[in-house]
Amino acid sequence: MTSAADPTTTEPSAYAASGVSIEAGDRAVELMKEWVDKARRPEVVGGIGGFAGLFDASALKDYRRPLLATSADGVGTKVQIAQRMDVHDTIGFDLVGMLVDDLVVCGAEPLFMTDYIACGKVVPERIADIVKGIAQACAESGTALLGGETAEHPGLLHPDEYDVAGSTTGVVEADALIGAELVRPGDVVVAMASSGLHSNGYSLARHVFFGTAQWSLDRDVPELGATLGEVLLTPTRLYTLPCLDLVRRTQTHAMSHVTGGGLAANLERVVPEAVSVRVDRGTWARPAIFDLVADLGGVSQGDLEEALNIGVGMVALVAPDDADAAVRLLGEHGVEAWIAGDVAEAGVHGPGGSVTLAGTHA
Repeated sequence: MTSAADPTTTEPSAYAASGVSIEAGDRAVELMKEWVDKARRPEVVGGIGGFAGLFDASALKDYRRPLLATSADGVGTKVQIAQRMDVHDTIGFDLVGMLVDDLVVCGAEPLFMTDYIACGKVVPERIADIVKGIAQACAESGTALLGGETAEHPGLLHPDEYDVAGSTTGVVEADALIGAELVRPGDVVVAMASSGLHSNGYSLARHVFFGTAQWSLDRDVPELGATLGEVLLTPTRLYTLPCLDLVRRTQTHAMSHVTGGGLAANLERVVPEAVSVRVDRGTWARPAIFDLVADLGGVSQGDLEEALNIGVGMVALVAPDDADAAVRLLGEHGVEAWIAGDVAEAGVHGPGGSVTLAGTHA
């Protein structure tokens, strides 16, 4: 008979018996290394597996006054769609998009990020797929993936459940910082198309499609040209590199990442009290997925615009002389963009610091 400490015993460890597998965690790390290696920058020191990720900050010496920017976020209940469809290699784009594009709106270049994956049971291949998406999105946005943490929470999460979160750090030269203080009457609103719902408003979307309408994820929806699940899982568009180029090459005074709260509320975060903004709905056609949420759920226009991006994922406030150039530049990066409104003195379009959505969609 072997003792409890005998390495030849066939009895599971107490930790394994409780539902946590160290072996599965180690296997997941091995599978994800290939993808993490694809999301490196020259400043990354070492690899994954240590207690902390290392990033050589000596490049910051070239800045006159570097300001560090940071952001932390998750993807909300969109993870449930990935779990139900058993497709896990796109949710990472949603996580990275929610992080790095919050930095870009102040003109900061994302440097690195770390992730956190909590799951009911570590399935190495599933964890590797999640990290694959994160790494691919990091590579697309020029961000290094320094590492992260995978935590197994049996009893708290079901075996097929997981959640993802992360944090990121970037840098911007102090005199290159953009924001509300630069916005002036006469500036032009340049809207950038979203790829769909992105990662916000999924509680509303799930209530409408699965609760009210009783639709299934594999339902073909002619208006969408795909199944409901495919459209709901469409990855968040990454605006990082196009917007950094926009800031470098045009007089872009402020940007707003349209996430939870909708277009008007997020744009108001970069609108000073001295001005008011008007956005004309007639400058774009609202994508079909938003019309379906409204029609099937009986959701009012106001409620829809408070919860969802209604087709606009990022907005830039640009000097009038550069507005057309901004639209062209974004188009060269593959981002559909258009002039959607203007900035005027407070009281012209509404109270100071306000954003008004006017007109009807094309």
